[in-house]
Amino acid sequence: MARVHLPVNLLSNPPSKFRKPRPDAARVLAFEVLTLVNRSGAYANLLLPKALSESTLELRDRAFITELVYGTLRMQGRHDWMLAQVSDREWDSVDPGIVDISRLGVHQLMEMRVPAHAAVSATVELARKVLGESRATYVNALLRRVSKWTLDEWVTSISSVEDRNERLSITYSHPEWIVSAYFDLLREEEEVIAALTANNVPASPTLVSWPGRSTQADLLALGGEATKYSLYGATSISIPGDIELIRARKAGIQDEGSQLVGSIFADASKEKDDWLDLCAGPGGKAALVSSLAQTLGKKFVANEISTARANLVQQVIAGGEVWIGDGREISEHGRTFGAVLADVPCTGIGALRRRPEVRWRRKPSDLAGLSQLQKELLDSAIDVAEVGGIIGYATCSPHLAETKVQISSALRRRSDIRQISIEPYLPPNLDNAVINGSMQLWTHRHGTDAMFLTLFERIS
Repeated sequence: MARVHLPVNLLSNPPSKFRKPRPDAARVLAFEVLTLVNRSGAYANLLLPKALSESTLELRDRAFITELVYGTLRMQGRHDWMLAQVSDREWDSVDPGIVDISRLGVHQLMEMRVPAHAAVSATVELARKVLGESRATYVNALLRRVSKWTLDEWVTSISSVEDRNERLSITYSHPEWIVSAYFDLLREEEEVIAALTANNVPASPTLVSWPGRSTQADLLALGGEATKYSLYGATSISIPGDIELIRARKAGIQDEGSQLVGSIFADASKEKDDWLDLCAGPGGKAALVSSLAQTLGKKFVANEISTARANLVQQVIAGGEVWIGDGREISEHGRTFGAVLADVPCTGIGALRRRPEVRWRRKPSDLAGLSQLQKELLDSAIDVAEVGGIIGYATCSPHLAETKVQISSALRRRSDIRQISIEPYLPPNLDNAVINGSMQLWTHRHGTDAMFLTLFERIS
């Protein structure tokens, strides 16, 4: 791809070498979090709240860091393209520290309300502190070149890229394979653009009430708004960690799409006595499903392969048991269930607005291993379901390989199941959310994560 040629001296206005660097604490913390996410595999939604709670920063600074970190992670694909145009080195060979600090600088220049001179000077001060004078000089040069064009001018330059998927990948800061996957599902470019755009809009925290312990009315009393489809949720205008209902484990934080997976599964299973959550994860979904089970007088078991996460599940479920083990070996317990939910590990590309680093961390090569794991977990769920039992298969991904292909494959290889239409269990105001009898939510259509759910009945 041709570079953009800008009439700017790369070495203009280098930072002083004789003054001790004085970066502000907010940007230092943002860089530390970004580095751990990009270079050490940390997750921003887990790391950043903890780092902020342990800091002494004011609320305004915490809000600035949150916007800077999440925004940089979302848009770093486009930021990298800009920086590659003005760099005199191949961008993928540049020192990782320079890359991450430059991304932070470009995000302030292009996406935040930070004056250009302040964005550059503050970022260079940060670079002087954590990278040294020589690398800071290079960061200074890069940011000054980028700042010579407005965001609109940069976007106009990107529009000249001929390949459609590459152009959209740069413009909306998604890997090309995700853009391609969206076209497979949505077909129309206008709707693909809407889906990509929605992934770049920060999501407000969504709370969930756990029946028997709290109600949606309790959440609304905090000042939020009721979720559109879920009977248990509300958006939050408070910092979730400061809410007493959450601290007391009477309510939680859960996207509305995930709430719908739990509540629809519970509704479809209400005539069954024993429920199993095969892949309980950190426990948010298990907390809602177990609460619904308890209000209906059902037995509940949550299974989780990780001991640490199983301990978290134990803290939030309403009664029931927690098993620790590989879901593919669940039959070794010698027990069957009237209803089994398999919310399987997946690429997670349906939750990119909440977990922006996932778009860069997942690769198309991950699909083969994940698809095999999903197949084995679904088979395991079917194996422990009673005849007449309900099986729910869910992912937080709209990818064909993790949704439609898995369902078709299961129906071909298993003569002991039939698919149940999801439509009778959907909220009456949930439109345009059914594909081939399954629920497929989309962020741009429904304002939720792009959750997928299929229901089966075991028939023999």
